[in-house]
Amino acid sequence: MGSGLELCRRFYTEVVRPLVDVPHSAALMGRGSEVLGFDDEMSTDHNCEARVLLFVEHGGELRPEVPETFAGRPTLVEVHTVREYFRQQFGFEVDAELTPGDWLTFPESILRQHTAGAVFHDDLGLDAVRERLAYYPDDLWRYLLITAWWRVHPEMNLVGRAGYVGDELGSSLIGAQLVQDLMRLCFLMERTYEPYSKWFGTAFGRLSCGPAMTPLLREVGRAETWQERTEALEAAYRAVGELHNRLGITEPVELGVERMFGRPFDTVWGDYIGALHAGIRDPEVLRICERWPVGGINRVRDLLWKADDRRQVLGLLGSR
Repeated sequence: MGSGLELCRRFYTEVVRPLVDVPHSAALMGRGSEVLGFDDEMSTDHNCEARVLLFVEHGGELRPEVPETFAGRPTLVEVHTVREYFRQQFGFEVDAELTPGDWLTFPESILRQHTAGAVFHDDLGLDAVRERLAYYPDDLWRYLLITAWWRVHPEMNLVGRAGYVGDELGSSLIGAQLVQDLMRLCFLMERTYEPYSKWFGTAFGRLSCGPAMTPLLREVGRAETWQERTEALEAAYRAVGELHNRLGITEPVELGVERMFGRPFDTVWGDYIGALHAGIRDPEVLRICERWPVGGINRVRDLLWKADDRRQVLGLLGSR
């Protein structure tokens, strides 16, 4: 099966562009597995059109009449202005300065959808908007790494604590959550936005660290006892720690083994949080780090998912 993205590019080049005689931009981005490059034969069973997002200077001035089908697929041309489209998708003005609060209230999967795909033609500065959204500013990136490590540290010993009382199911659930959190750290370290859950593992496998990390993380899922699970998690944690040190964004962090409260559960630990915090200079990011140091903002965005809802999340961060 051919790429859905290339099909849409052909649809624009062969059908749509000859019908448009005004300055415009054209792209494929937003919803759809073909935008992320993960489409396959099954993807064609619904909402799989030959489609183009067409951007013009004034909304409603253009409605190209295109054939109902192209290459055996239904066709769809959406017409927007750049300003209206990004206001609708993100709730921000494209010419406004992006604050740390803005970045933290943009759902990561939506950021990925709108920086993936392709721009086929650009008279109106669409590429410039996408470049602004390409990835988090450095200090905010450090903050998100801190929050991701905080997701891991308090949970590591709980794998043993649950298993110690015979709750292997509970232990395995905690282990699975830790696998997901370590995977999220890998996305952050490679400065790559996460997709939504359907493509999370697929996208992880395409990270440069994916082939090496995947077998380590799968061992956590295969473990039948909390002791085996703990050992597998320690190996995965060490590997992610090595990835951090290779980034060179902090002084090398040394790993140690702790036993919280003297309990018989070995926990690998390194002070990645302190090392990352020391490198943050933006006062607004530092303020947010002190107010909301342990992450989880994406979970809030999952509940308040509409673009306009992000104002409520800004309130949680103490931002207007």
